[in-house]
Amino acid sequence: MQSRREFTRQMAAIAVGGSFLGLRPIAAAANPAPDRPADYAPDEIVANGHRFFGSISRGLAEVVEAATQRWGKPNGYILGQEAGGAFIGGLRYGEGVMHTRNAGDLHVFWQGPSLGLDAGADGDRTMMLVYNLPATNAIFRRYGGVDGSAYLVGGFGMTALINDDVYVVPIRSGLGARLGFNVSYLKFTPTSTWNPF
Repeated sequence: MQSRREFTRQMAAIAVGGSFLGLRPIAAAANPAPDRPADYAPDEIVANGHRFFGSISRGLAEVVEAATQRWGKPNGYILGQEAGGAFIGGLRYGEGVMHTRNAGDLHVFWQGPSLGLDAGADGDRTMMLVYNLPATNAIFRRYGGVDGSAYLVGGFGMTALINDDVYVVPIRSGLGARLGFNVSYLKFTPTSTWNPF
């Protein structure tokens, strides 16, 4: 009995000493931090998009396929609504819910300015595919345009935005008239704000 007690004390001393040396104790290793959100298959994204966009969703599969070929599988997506307008300089505001497979859902707002040869106004139902998101709260930052890329496939517009290795790909289909080219970014926030900067 004495040797078992002595052994337990020695192991406790090693565990405590290990934590001071920067090693994780065994108890801490049993509860690792939550992983990044899991990936979605393209057919899951298309099915959710069909429900969201309704009868106007015929070209959605083509857009999701094009995005999958370029950026892989998303590990989150946002469903929401937005409105924007521009005459050389413009603004865009929106809100929605970001869905993840294993990290929960998160209400998000976005806003951002644009500058360029751009005029008009639009209101859109918007699905945003999110790639390489390390954690749900990592969405709250600014995302700028990638090479000014914009695609129009099957009646849907798709633009790619990036911050570090995280890509946000808005897919829009809505009402309005807007023509031109602009440089812009979107800023995601946990609460509504009128400040686009």
